[in-house]
Amino acid sequence: MYLLRKPILALSASDKVRDVITRAPVTRAVVDRFIPGATVAQAVDSIRGLRGEGLQVSLDYLGEGVTDAAGAAATVAAYLELLQMLTAQHLVAGAEVSVKLSAVGQALPDGEALALDNARTIVAAAYAAGARVTLDMEDHPTIDSTLRVLHALRVDQPDVGVAIQAMLHRTSHDLESLVGPGSRVRLVKGAYNEPVSVAHQDSAEVDLAYVRAIRQLMAGEGYPMIGSHDPRLVEIAVELASEYGRKAGDFEFQMLFGIRPDEQRRLVREGHTVRVYVPYGEDWYGYFTRRLAERPANLLFFLRSLASRT
Repeated sequence: MYLLRKPILALSASDKVRDVITRAPVTRAVVDRFIPGATVAQAVDSIRGLRGEGLQVSLDYLGEGVTDAAGAAATVAAYLELLQMLTAQHLVAGAEVSVKLSAVGQALPDGEALALDNARTIVAAAYAAGARVTLDMEDHPTIDSTLRVLHALRVDQPDVGVAIQAMLHRTSHDLESLVGPGSRVRLVKGAYNEPVSVAHQDSAEVDLAYVRAIRQLMAGEGYPMIGSHDPRLVEIAVELASEYGRKAGDFEFQMLFGIRPDEQRRLVREGHTVRVYVPYGEDWYGYFTRRLAERPANLLFFLRSLASRT
């Protein structure tokens, strides 16, 4: 099934495929497993339930690659509305918002400066409310720009987080400058269709790179956020945390909404911090197809659901 990953990601870029999938009535029921709703109110309802079970949350307003400044401004406004509602519902403390820089203008002319300004607005509002911010990482051409924005944001808020993708050859080098005191790094495998020149292609190689990155994070001075649903990698992370003298609370696990919820709750019962990545919004297609591509179980679930509804 791992061999299907690149074809799925390639097809996800097709406007025709996008049109077929997004218009199919049966798709929405499947999407609901991974995305709790289109509105901020629906997202907050899900957050309330998760927090009631001892889980922390990271909120992602779906959308990427905006094509004009108005779209970027709309994304900023959506995050400000989210933070206001979380505050009103007494759910903001300890929450995190995840921001894709392409959603706040990174790809536009002078996009890096625009993305930085917009990200600063979100960071200021989040920190004032008692929440934190992590920058999502996108495909490899955007990485250097994203890291420059991150380092600029960390001048004022040193614990602004960033997602780092283990599959990329450059990851070990990037981590060297990201694991200082107070820093926060979310480690993920990577979910983009990257060429062999920049990324590992074999699943076993990606797993080995992920373990090396866990070790690098646990040995650092920052706060590791282990983004994995793989039981082997979760166990290795716990072992490496202990090896480097970390206790529960000195790192956390991050898992996606709708994937392995029983494992999320098991880890909470064992005393670990678990943060659920909760996406919401109308522009769900890119996120959804990456979830299908990265785990065979997700693809099988989708295909079975389609078959049962047609």
